[in-house]
Amino acid sequence: MTNDDNLAAAETEGSPFATQNSADEARFAALEAELAEAKQAVLYAAADAQNVRRRAEKEAADARAYAVTGFARDLLSVADNLERGLAAIPAEMRADDKMKGLVAGLEATGRELEAVFQRHGIAKVKAMGEKLDPNWHQAMMEVPSDAAPGTIVQEMQAGYALKDRLLRPALVGVAKAG
Repeated sequence: MTNDDNLAAAETEGSPFATQNSADEARFAALEAELAEAKQAVLYAAADAQNVRRRAEKEAADARAYAVTGFARDLLSVADNLERGLAAIPAEMRADDKMKGLVAGLEATGRELEAVFQRHGIAKVKAMGEKLDPNWHQAMMEVPSDAAPGTIVQEMQAGYALKDRLLRPALVGVAKAG
């Protein structure tokens, strides 16, 4: 019998070789399916690991960028008090030779504080003349005005943002309709 004849005999039903061959094919198909599942699982795991890495990098960058948020909020009251103090100095005291040095020192301190804020990405929220934006402004009252309704016509306390995040909303008075 030749090899071709042996193969033909193995392919006939009832042959022990035919049973073995179909079992091998079934096992091979099962192994291929298992391999495909394993490849898919590896791809999902790699994608998940990459997403975790990206998320961790973003969280670390945000932590670095916004680490000073609490400290910055605490400094806002210092800036407010300095601004109120400067605004409360009457013109005659500003003209007095004895007080000029004090006033100049307080104004220089205010400018330095603003420069420090600017260096660290802390900026005042623009309010006067703007439309009320509840994301950046907190309306405290409505004021009769000639301005369009919803326009900010009075600022009671400046709002501040750290980069693109709100530290404190501006407390404002808004033009009333009619």
